[in-house]
Amino acid sequence: MKMSANDRRLVTIIISAVLFIVGYCLAQELTTARLVIFSVALLCVGAEVFIRAGRNILHGQIFDENFLMSIASICAFILGDYPEATAVMLFYQIGEYFQSRAVNRSRRSISELMDIRPDYANISRDGQLEKVYPDEVHVGDTIIIKPGERVPLDAVVIEGHSSVDSSALTGESLPREVNEGDTLLSGCVNINGLLTAQVTKEFAESTASRILDLVENAGAKKSRSENFITKFARYYTPIVVGIAVLLAVIPPLFVPGELFSDWVYRAMVFLVTSCPCALVISVPLGFFGGIGGASRNGVLVKGGNYLEALANTEIVVFDKTGTLTRGVFRVKEIVPQEMSQQELLRIAAYAESSSNHPISLSLREAWGQEIDLSKIDSVEELAGLGVEAIIDGTKVLAGNEKLMVREQIAMPPITPGSGTIVHLAVADKYAGYILIADELKPDAVEAVSKLKASGIKKTVMLTGDERTIAADVADTVGVDEFYAELLPADKVAKVETLLNSKSSRGKLAFVGDGINDAPVLARADIGIAMGGLGSDAAIEAADVVLMTDEPSKISDAIGISKRTLRIVRQNIVFALAVKLVILLLGAVGIASMWAAVFADVGVALLAILNAMRVLRNPLPRHLRR
Repeated sequence: MKMSANDRRLVTIIISAVLFIVGYCLAQELTTARLVIFSVALLCVGAEVFIRAGRNILHGQIFDENFLMSIASICAFILGDYPEATAVMLFYQIGEYFQSRAVNRSRRSISELMDIRPDYANISRDGQLEKVYPDEVHVGDTIIIKPGERVPLDAVVIEGHSSVDSSALTGESLPREVNEGDTLLSGCVNINGLLTAQVTKEFAESTASRILDLVENAGAKKSRSENFITKFARYYTPIVVGIAVLLAVIPPLFVPGELFSDWVYRAMVFLVTSCPCALVISVPLGFFGGIGGASRNGVLVKGGNYLEALANTEIVVFDKTGTLTRGVFRVKEIVPQEMSQQELLRIAAYAESSSNHPISLSLREAWGQEIDLSKIDSVEELAGLGVEAIIDGTKVLAGNEKLMVREQIAMPPITPGSGTIVHLAVADKYAGYILIADELKPDAVEAVSKLKASGIKKTVMLTGDERTIAADVADTVGVDEFYAELLPADKVAKVETLLNSKSSRGKLAFVGDGINDAPVLARADIGIAMGGLGSDAAIEAADVVLMTDEPSKISDAIGISKRTLRIVRQNIVFALAVKLVILLLGAVGIASMWAAVFADVGVALLAILNAMRVLRNPLPRHLRR
């Protein structure tokens, strides 16, 4: 079996380490033997680094860690410090080996978390079941998903009943029941039933492909911290090389009695210490781990820049419908005048039977029985008012208060509730009303309280609904402010005003469904889409996509970003502090090459291990369930 690059590195480390021990144990008098053994050990462990340094120099990339390590080990070897020259390269390669393992482990962890790419699809053709690649299946084709198989493409169940495991997509451990007519998202696992489904999206546009593409490309959008480290390393490395040259040359030239060999050695310690590996590797790895850890918790973040911005969120603005509420209307109250509740509901369902408006659908759902169309003589839509229908030869009006006023139907005094009222009149006589309202999401109240507990300064709700409805929802969930009866353009204007009220470093996050709120999502500092798995528009418009319909995930996302940033800053401060101390000690001749190796390799390893914490436990302790 072919060895991986990391396995080959381990072999060279072992061989070099054995030679190093042999050479170190030889008597000092055996100069030639020691020279040969340490030369072989250095070439064995350092050949790859020397070659990379030479290749980079030819391409104009001089000041990198390969160059620094090569110069330090070669100069130390020329000065006769064979053990230290070899040790520098040996421990550098050991550090590279563990760094590579750490990165591979984190990538593998994310790959396992996001192991949702289906390998095949069972397609029904001419009555035969055929196993094909998912990208060979087209919209409208019929696929079969057997128990234990992964759903290959987004589809709608046309036959069968089963439970599906969507934990790889949403982070939720509880299976979801699916029946005929329900939507299946690619990447879910069919648990126990045989499902027949009709494909609704091509493979490239299906949920699994979109999510994988989103996570894989998230690293392309760097945070400010990552950009800072990239720029820092670009200027930092040539500066420290210049200082090392001056350190090696100036003291022996201008200070009597100082030896070139001593100051060259100090310069080599300075060079090894100055390697920016710990910063260059651990900072991006920290954000990479944060993005991966967030995806495991059902939150897709499109880049390190958005992850960093989440940590500075001061204002969270919610859309109402589909975000804090389910966006599904339900009959809440039936108030008849001179008939039973069931009869009033029946009349309303028949009158609204030809409409696809959400209110009409909620009335028919509440009725729950088949509509006998033979009893409906005619239905006329009255724009902005309601409907007029002839049912069983009797005139029926169903609509808002304006309709009743226009038709001069006398109504008793009514205390408006929180929702939409459908008034009904039968044979020009008021028959009663039905209250229909949108339901709050189960965790809407928890979501707002958790945001306030996490330090969010202001929570706001924007909606196009009537003020009474908006006031009731705002009061129930506990937002600080609300604005009602807004058009999409009004929402953008209101967000503009709120943007002016935050601090210079603070961020405003807008949470919407990603379809109707695309302009606001784009204008906010951070656009967060709710229920994004079912919406292409959400994935395109938002910077962060919550893979479930739970608004409480917003505080999780902010918590993950804060934990990630805290770990990244720890690494930056720790690495710079240790390096600064060893640089100063090395310059005055106190720190040896061994201390320099720790300042480079040791600090890098500790920083990487610290960065990996965010992948294993992305949520802060107080948010872990």
